[in-house]
Amino acid sequence: MRDAVVHQLLQALGSKKVSTDAADLAATSHDTWPVATTWAKLGRHPHAGDVLVRATGEQDVVDVLAIASSASTPVTVRALGSSVTGQPIPVRGGIVLDVSGLPHTCQVDDVDLTVTVSASYNGGALEDELAARGLTLGHSPQSLYRSSVGGWLATLATGQFSSLYGGIEDLVVGYRVVLATGEAIDLRARPRAAMGPDLRQLFLGSEGTLGIITSVTLKVFRAPEVRLVETFAVPTVGAGLAIMREQVQSGLRPFLSRFYDADEARHAMADPDVTTPVMFVGAQGAAGAAALEMSALRRIAEDHGATSLGEAGAGAWMDRRFDFSGVENLLATPGGYAETIEVAHTWRHIEAFYLDLKAALEPLADEVLGHFSHVYPQGTSLYVILLGRATDDEHALDRLTEIWRTAMRVGLENGAELSHHHGGGLARSPYARASLGDAHLLLRKLKGALDPAGILNPGKLGLLD
Repeated sequence: MRDAVVHQLLQALGSKKVSTDAADLAATSHDTWPVATTWAKLGRHPHAGDVLVRATGEQDVVDVLAIASSASTPVTVRALGSSVTGQPIPVRGGIVLDVSGLPHTCQVDDVDLTVTVSASYNGGALEDELAARGLTLGHSPQSLYRSSVGGWLATLATGQFSSLYGGIEDLVVGYRVVLATGEAIDLRARPRAAMGPDLRQLFLGSEGTLGIITSVTLKVFRAPEVRLVETFAVPTVGAGLAIMREQVQSGLRPFLSRFYDADEARHAMADPDVTTPVMFVGAQGAAGAAALEMSALRRIAEDHGATSLGEAGAGAWMDRRFDFSGVENLLATPGGYAETIEVAHTWRHIEAFYLDLKAALEPLADEVLGHFSHVYPQGTSLYVILLGRATDDEHALDRLTEIWRTAMRVGLENGAELSHHHGGGLARSPYARASLGDAHLLLRKLKGALDPAGILNPGKLGLLD
């Protein structure tokens, strides 16, 4: 069957776009998930595709899906491979469809404040182009310069400034998606529409299981006149959470809202002598408005026992916020392992969940760090970073597996959301049905309707076929 599919692909697309080279298949069998990184260190590629297709236009995507549907061959889409949970790993083999080569188009509307780009566009490159025009995306994940715009939609991503701008679901105006059955569909609202349900939501976070996004229209914003940041020492985790909750429930919209427990505060401040939790806050916009908002943020913090440390800590973090080197360097060492797991819960339950999760994970790593970095009137995210060294890479792999098993168990026991912004991928797929509960039936029905041959990214989101 593979030979027949490869032959059809070669006929339809040509030899320059189709590869069965072992090195190409190995390179596209992992992403930046630490488990996959460790597999690569060990020379293992347990989930490799059978053929790689490098699409250079939307018609290539349509042709690949037509061939795959007729042969019931899995198709796993990938762009820049920056996922940290295994979304683009082809667990059932088949076709790996690389869309990073789609033509890079960019159209800015200065009146409506939107930008329309190909889904393959590098997010950092786009932000830099907009900055030169006095604009910003407002979407700023740590992976900004490593991720694609389409990937943000597919994984329901959010950015470091989401407390002001919201997640990607708040920033999407519209997009174009190719269905498994070959139709190309434009989904948009101008600026809001009430003609039936908001169909744009169907593919956000679907991780390539329902369709393949080829172009995106996003909101953009005028660059702020000023940005003000401040750092606070906070007496306890409970006090920090109370500050964040009061700030957001008071209607304040700081662009920066990050709170670190004492263990991570030493890393966030780049100072091993820090002994208390630390909070970074920031206000931006017109100079007068930003100053008033910062004053209100400062008052709430001080009411809960926080002490200002000035702007230096938060300012230094802003300068290095895209730096992955600490985790990457550890993963590159023999036996080194690191993992990042982001979850979420309501204000009522988040502190107890944090304590349970940290206690359960502490035996599994040398350091277990925690911070809270995306706030809502009803709750917040919790981001846990684990750093450790095992005797060798084999034991490191075992430890990473145990970390995921433990974190997901504690999350389910606490009734938490198992992912806040990294998505499900291969890491969370075994827990998707338990996490979504009855709603997983709806996801399965959507899958059956939109992908009747079951070819799109099988093995993700608990969709096994």
